Amino acid sequence: MKTNWVAIVAAMTVASSAGAQDKAAPTIAPPAAVTGDGVPAIPAALAAATRPYLEYRAAVFEGWNPKTKAALIGTNFGNTRQLHEVATPMGSRRQISFETDTIASGEVAPAKGDVIVVQKDVGGSEFWQLYTLADGRLTLLTDGKSRNQMGPWSRDGQWLAYSSTRRNGTDSDLYLIDPRDPKSDRMVAKVTGGGWRVMGFTPDGTSALVGQYQSINKTDLFLMDIESGAMRPLGDHKKAISYGEARFAKDGVLWVTSDEGSDFQQLGTVDPSSGVFTPVPGQAKWDIEQFGLSAEGDFVAFTTNEAGVSRLSILDTRTNRIRAVADVPVGVITGLKVAPWGEIGFSLASARSAADIYSVDPKTLKVTRWTQSETGGLDPATNVEPELVTVKSFDGETVSGFLYRPDPKKFPGKRPLIVDIHGGPESQTRPGFLGRANYYPNELGVALFYPNVRGSSGYGKRFVSLDNGPFKREDSVKDIGAFLDRLTTDPQIDASRVGETGGSYGGYMCYASAIRYGARFRGGICQRAVSGFVSLLEHTQSYRRDLRRAEYGDERDPKQRAKLIAISPVTHVSEIKIPLVIVTGGNDPRVPPSESEQMVTALRGNGVPVWHVLAADEGHGYVKKDNLDYQFWASLLFWQKNLLGTDPK
Repeated sequence: MKTNWVAIVAAMTVASSAGAQDKAAPTIAPPAAVTGDGVPAIPAALAAATRPYLEYRAAVFEGWNPKTKAALIGTNFGNTRQLHEVATPMGSRRQISFETDTIASGEVAPAKGDVIVVQKDVGGSEFWQLYTLADGRLTLLTDGKSRNQMGPWSRDGQWLAYSSTRRNGTDSDLYLIDPRDPKSDRMVAKVTGGGWRVMGFTPDGTSALVGQYQSINKTDLFLMDIESGAMRPLGDHKKAISYGEARFAKDGVLWVTSDEGSDFQQLGTVDPSSGVFTPVPGQAKWDIEQFGLSAEGDFVAFTTNEAGVSRLSILDTRTNRIRAVADVPVGVITGLKVAPWGEIGFSLASARSAADIYSVDPKTLKVTRWTQSETGGLDPATNVEPELVTVKSFDGETVSGFLYRPDPKKFPGKRPLIVDIHGGPESQTRPGFLGRANYYPNELGVALFYPNVRGSSGYGKRFVSLDNGPFKREDSVKDIGAFLDRLTTDPQIDASRVGETGGSYGGYMCYASAIRYGARFRGGICQRAVSGFVSLLEHTQSYRRDLRRAEYGDERDPKQRAKLIAISPVTHVSEIKIPLVIVTGGNDPRVPPSESEQMVTALRGNGVPVWHVLAADEGHGYVKKDNLDYQFWASLLFWQKNLLGTDPK
């Protein structure tokens, strides 16, 4: 006998709505730091019904331990992600950090392998601090107040580079420290702007490559003297050239990914003297998204982003021969790193596999799986595989996205649809693991669509620039209209039951789509959403303000300011008629809580039903499991009321 989860969720929603009359129905209290303003009580039965979908794990590859050859990974066995070591393929995960907040990243010192440095913030503030980790305890290396971002190690594992805003809260100055001796910490270069980072050390450790990120389309390179901090420009800084990753090989060859002379990021070398970029011949017309160098410099492992799917290849640097690693499962690869002994490690996630660790032997191309993450007892092979949907937008531009259809045998007839719009906007939805969202197609028969509108990365620098500035901004919103035209004529989609959601810039798109296409949606869940571009630019953290101006426009220019106001959702709030859930992180440094608060106040003043979920201990996106669970349950109740139920109100 099959369980009718749609009926069960509907019944639980009714019970939740009648909570005052039904005192016997047990409910789930919100987490201590979460306020669910307007959200009905969460039925305990709903939590029980969805529990398996909430108990999946993931393994994020952080790197190799050069002394033990163990893999260092991030994984979540509690409320937050912590560091673990895995000594052998499919071995146990030995937890080595035990913090209340998430460990953002961690690395073992290369060559020496005698110290681990981690990066962690408090409550999602992104004011990261650097610590050493030993015996389960953290020892602070940075000032405890500013925003610090870990950079690369010197080749001998002695020195660690990082950037910090400690001088004035805005500029990302460049620092160097021997983590074994906190007193060795020193500023190497004072800079102007928030986009500076050390990208790699020369083999002898006397110089370092520095990148000044100005926008997704432009990064300027410099060669910096470690002793004096003096910088020499590399290449032509008058050109808009983007550099992704950069590393020096043992022989001093500087390997980079760059879009110079191409629409896509290519793998190649830069002459440290002249700055001339030479791409490796024979590359596919897709972005090279990451690479790793062998210790001897005899090969480069790299991945290509082919319409969202990662393809792993190995370049023989002596012959320029490229070999594809055919046995890697289809999915999305992250965290690619090469061990000192040559093994290539990475994380891989797909629709039917939570993120897990794999390695590849560079000689035989044998693929070895290191972890198999839990999926709450559910069989991940039953998860829906996405299909690629491509449409022509209003101006003939081709845009695409991934559609997850429910099983038509289990859910016959026309099905509801949720459109989930990514943030960035210079980001890309890729066919990875859906996690909690698998519940929608698997148990409720709800289709999910993830669009990559113009301005998304992964499709070349021309495409990612199509929404730049205030005067092109709404073109990406019009792409949503093109997708709706296509999807609502699909014989398996119920055009009368469509909802939308999105986070960050996707939250702006959520508001903007509700304004432009409100008659086609039953409701929306807008998360950490931009509601006013001028208010965002004036109140986002100062270290990122100029970086966002490069994308959205400059509010200090009268003409641009007027357009930014004109396209802001808060300007058109009276045109939003559909019910909304607004989700906010109390410590969000990117989109401050005031962006949500002004929309909640205005919408409720207009009589629009709004639920407001606020987590005081989160930042730009929830990461704590208890908060994520609550947000998921609140979303389910909202969709049952406004999408799955018979009453569109």
